[in-house]
Amino acid sequence: MRGFHMPTQLLMLSCFCASCVLAECLAAPVNVSISDLKASSAVVTWDTLDGEFVIGFAITQQKKDVHMLRFIQEVNTTTRSCALWDLEADTDYIVHVQSIGIDRPSPLSEPLHFKTLKEAETQASKSKDEVTMEEVEQSTQLRAGEIIIIVVVLVMWAGVIALFCRQYDIIKDNEPNNNKDKAKNLSECSTPEHTTGGLLRSNIRESSRH
Repeated sequence: MRGFHMPTQLLMLSCFCASCVLAECLAAPVNVSISDLKASSAVVTWDTLDGEFVIGFAITQQKKDVHMLRFIQEVNTTTRSCALWDLEADTDYIVHVQSIGIDRPSPLSEPLHFKTLKEAETQASKSKDEVTMEEVEQSTQLRAGEIIIIVVVLVMWAGVIALFCRQYDIIKDNEPNNNKDKAKNLSECSTPEHTTGGLLRSNIRESSRH
């Protein structure tokens, strides 16, 4: 029995092709998680390894213990999230994510199990959000009213200060005129007294001569 000997060149070529195929294989997405979970919708997010050339993604979604699948695929995108819709409330689901490359997709990610919320929980969450928005609107209106009141008070104070400054300038301008009038009145009142005194003295001297 003779053994089979592969030529050295063919062996090297086969090893090179195998290494290229392994290099082109994409790794499965990692850090798969669920966010924005509601009764009828959710958002699945994931990460890919650095340096991988990914052109799209594929997601398989199924109910727990049910063989029916929903397949979602999108290419020509670099997004790392996808919205899941038309879900049933209070229901268990399983999700897998694949990265799509130029030649082939990656292996499936680890299965992610999650459960949608109940309708009552969704309504409670909505009511909390509505209350929060109403509180924000009320606080905004109160702040606007306070600002208006402050502006009105400042304008009134500015008007009062301007009026006071104007009156002060008028009073200050009138002070020199009042001082001049006072000095004039004093001079007029003092002059006749001296004249009368002089006339009386002259009359007394004339009578003494006679």
